[in-house]
Amino acid sequence: MTDIFNTGPDDRHDDTPEPTRKRKRRMSGPVKTLVILASVLVGVLVVVGVIGGVYAMNLARSYDQKTTKIPEAFPEESTRPAATSDGSMNILLMGSDSRADETTIDEAGPSDQRTDTMMLMHVDADRKNVYVMSIMRDLWVPIPGHGEAKINAAFAYGGAPLTVQTVEQLLQTRIDHVAIIDFEGFKGMTDALGGVDVFSQKGFTARGTTIVEGLNHLQGEDALNFVRERYAFTDGDYTRVRNQQAFMTSIVDKVISRDTLTDPAKISDFVGSVSEYLSVDDTLDAGALAKLGVSLRGLSKEDINFFTVPTSGTGTSADGQSIVNLNTEAIPRLQTALKDDTMESFLLTLQ
Repeated sequence: MTDIFNTGPDDRHDDTPEPTRKRKRRMSGPVKTLVILASVLVGVLVVVGVIGGVYAMNLARSYDQKTTKIPEAFPEESTRPAATSDGSMNILLMGSDSRADETTIDEAGPSDQRTDTMMLMHVDADRKNVYVMSIMRDLWVPIPGHGEAKINAAFAYGGAPLTVQTVEQLLQTRIDHVAIIDFEGFKGMTDALGGVDVFSQKGFTARGTTIVEGLNHLQGEDALNFVRERYAFTDGDYTRVRNQQAFMTSIVDKVISRDTLTDPAKISDFVGSVSEYLSVDDTLDAGALAKLGVSLRGLSKEDINFFTVPTSGTGTSADGQSIVNLNTEAIPRLQTALKDDTMESFLLTLQ
């Protein structure tokens, strides 16, 4: 499993303009995004692509019944990049403060739901590699109809459709599927697996959880605190992204281990605990995941490559917000790599 990171200074303040509406309790978007990756890329693939017969059918039925469908996950077709013809696939992974996509523009104005961080999962046309790109929460980008803002404001202003439109225009590539999850699914997933062993480069304490430098066995709330924390680090969100990707590596290890694959009850608990809190576009059903799962049956953890959208450090916007700046030299090359399905070559340019 490949990890490529960008480093930069800390950004401890979220100055994105808050739409007017009563606040809900929110959990960190990166946490929930990781759950989506685990469930979509690994859990359901294992269930539908590897395990056969009635058992797989029952689990697929459970997935379809428990997941919430987002009826309008995408923007108007006229605003979108053309679909690729080479068979590659892009899945946008997001977190939300509540199950389902409740962010709509109505008489009350936009909601206050945020996606603090997103991930774009690119599946190669030949199904030999998967590339997972973290998109930093404070990335300063154009949001259609709203000028420039932090990318996590797109969900607040216009839900999944505007977020998809923002990412598609930034990367000049089409998003094929969308998945959103509630943080409760994260805790259920780690508990269903019996916890995961994660290596931390730094020791720190966050919200009552003590993380030691080295190996940590994490479950539920402790795992949530591990991947949420950024204030304990001098480079803030950058170390948090590294921790998220280290945690994701551990999740993949645990899910594809023999102990999990040979334990039907554990697999069932895993899928059930995640599906209940998962919202997906109406084409990302068990059938679509089965097809994807079969095509990725030869994939190993070494074929999953994590990296962060190219940035050029932090700065301050014209209206005084602390932001993360795009690497304007690298973004065009990223756009080309996604379009031409040449992500392996692109990642070599970041090293």
